[in-house]
Amino acid sequence: MNLLIIDGQGGQLGSGIIRAVLERFPEVQITAVGTNATATAAMVKAGAKKAATGENPVRVASKKADIIIGPIGIVISDSMLGEITPEMARAVGSCDAVRILIPMNKCENIVAGVPMLSVSQLIEDALNKLGEILKNNS
Repeated sequence: MNLLIIDGQGGQLGSGIIRAVLERFPEVQITAVGTNATATAAMVKAGAKKAATGENPVRVASKKADIIIGPIGIVISDSMLGEITPEMARAVGSCDAVRILIPMNKCENIVAGVPMLSVSQLIEDALNKLGEILKNNS
């Protein structure tokens, strides 16, 4: 199972996801892609063995991923303060991977009907969804 984690800005969400995935699902192969070098470095520090930065790695890794986890902004052009290019959003949105999108409700993108949760609660919910997918695919 190839898991792609995409994050930007400081990479804190991606780092938290990586640490939690490695603890709960150590058999999952993780690829981390940051929209900038700071985000990538943070995810590598959190334990990602394979990592890259930028638009082309998002495009390439999205094609190879079975599951993608990241903030909801990864499918919205120009989101995350402009870090998500239209090509990145298109690659993530049109690939065959299952997407677990975390509703951060930041950067002018607010998801109606989603309560304000802490980052740790959002990560926990994403991991529960990942666990369900892994269970159904085994």
